[in-house]
Amino acid sequence: MDFLGVITSHYNAFLVGAAMTAVVSAVSIALGMILGLWLAFGLISRNRPLRRASAVYRSAWRGTPILVQLLIVFYLLPEIGLDVPPVAAAIIALTMNTAAFQAEIFRGGLLTIPSGQVEAARMLGIRVLRIRVRILIPQMMRLVLPALINETISILKNSSLISVIAVTELMRTSQQVVSVTYRPLETYMIAAVVYLAMNLVLARAGAWFERRHALAAR
Repeated sequence: MDFLGVITSHYNAFLVGAAMTAVVSAVSIALGMILGLWLAFGLISRNRPLRRASAVYRSAWRGTPILVQLLIVFYLLPEIGLDVPPVAAAIIALTMNTAAFQAEIFRGGLLTIPSGQVEAARMLGIRVLRIRVRILIPQMMRLVLPALINETISILKNSSLISVIAVTELMRTSQQVVSVTYRPLETYMIAAVVYLAMNLVLARAGAWFERRHALAAR
């Protein structure tokens, strides 16, 4: 069985695996963005305990391998009485990981926004939540978009590690195909091409959003 033979014989399996990779990555990035925003504001908060707690979380999840994090979450949840499927455990672990990285990205973006804007809004009686939602976050997102796209690509690539906790995504699908075809080189080359294609789509989408925001800012 050659390269094309592996593709034609297991096309549906690769498609399903790629879809699972995309879904897990997208959900993790979206949830991580919510948690990351909360952490970013915690990192710049005047509340010292909150600022320290946010910094500890950021350091812990940025400073340990994502594979170790996946295994800890996967085996810890049943120990505390939470019987969740492997897909949910994978999403939780990836979300908590990317939240730490996104928090640092968002923190950098927030620090570049002139503090005078916040002070002026407070003088006008605008509430803190409204200041964040209407003033800070829209400006920050335009500033950090390239870094955010890079983090999304990173999570997409790191999602290949969730195969170790029995999630049938692209990498685990490739392993299953290898066990049937005994063609590891061709199979993993196909997986690499699929990963590359998804990353290129993300990169192109990021470039399109950057151009759109640049035109809107003129």
